[in-house]
Amino acid sequence: MEIKKVGVLGAGAMGNGIAQVCAQVGYEVIMRDIADEFVQRGLKTIEGFLGKSVEKGKLSEDDKKATLGRIKGTTEIADLKDVDFVIEAVLEDLDLKKQVFGEMDGLTRPDVILSTNTSSMSITEIAASTKRPDKVVGMHFFNPVPLMRLVEVIKGLETSDDTVKVTWELTEKLGKLPVLVKKDVPGFIVNRMMVPQCMEAIKIYEEGIASMEDIDKAVKAGLNHPMGPFELMDLTGLDIHYHVNEYYHRELNQELKYLTPFTLKNMIRANKLGRKTGEGWYKYKK
Repeated sequence: MEIKKVGVLGAGAMGNGIAQVCAQVGYEVIMRDIADEFVQRGLKTIEGFLGKSVEKGKLSEDDKKATLGRIKGTTEIADLKDVDFVIEAVLEDLDLKKQVFGEMDGLTRPDVILSTNTSSMSITEIAASTKRPDKVVGMHFFNPVPLMRLVEVIKGLETSDDTVKVTWELTEKLGKLPVLVKKDVPGFIVNRMMVPQCMEAIKIYEEGIASMEDIDKAVKAGLNHPMGPFELMDLTGLDIHYHVNEYYHRELNQELKYLTPFTLKNMIRANKLGRKTGEGWYKYKK
């Protein structure tokens, strides 16, 4: 299936970033949001980002104009009728996403892949709101989209291999680095690790162990992260972390959260016996 036109649902931080990277590599983009003020704000953000790239000599003025010319902002969902690929980036609300996917299922051609930029929610449950669950896939970008290379490609229970292949190839054409999430579990890879870390940082602050500033400094200097957890939460949005953690609380068995994994236990045991399997994850794999 040849992709020429991409539909992006949502003109917020993620949506306008996704629209920008799609337009920059030559795709025609229809970016839709529920109110024109959101659409215009998204278009202005894209223009501002491209303008800075021109100032830094990373982009020509002609390329900037060409990119903007490939993006159409709209409040009409019917404008996405003829798109070849859909990327949903609405609020992190499961009921809203299911509603949107139901609408897109009835609007677009049956062969069109419907992808969701959800950071944690069930691809399988979102797909159940359509008649094409084999063509529903997770495509999780990271903020800010134009700068962050990673995209998690997530398989739902019924996502076909062909859908994954097309999504993977599109991700690479966007200049991104795809990784495959084989199982549809809350949080996927990055957020499954990151959100609990942020929650633990909040607890450390609440208990008076350290200030927010020193926690951020410790993580940056001790773990070599570019941002501390509080800086990261401010950038990506406190509401997102809240909703994701609440979702984890409902979906994951929290009583097992702090149990040491058996694989790690066995590696430590092997190390005590002087065997190489205890030396590290990659040496163990070999």
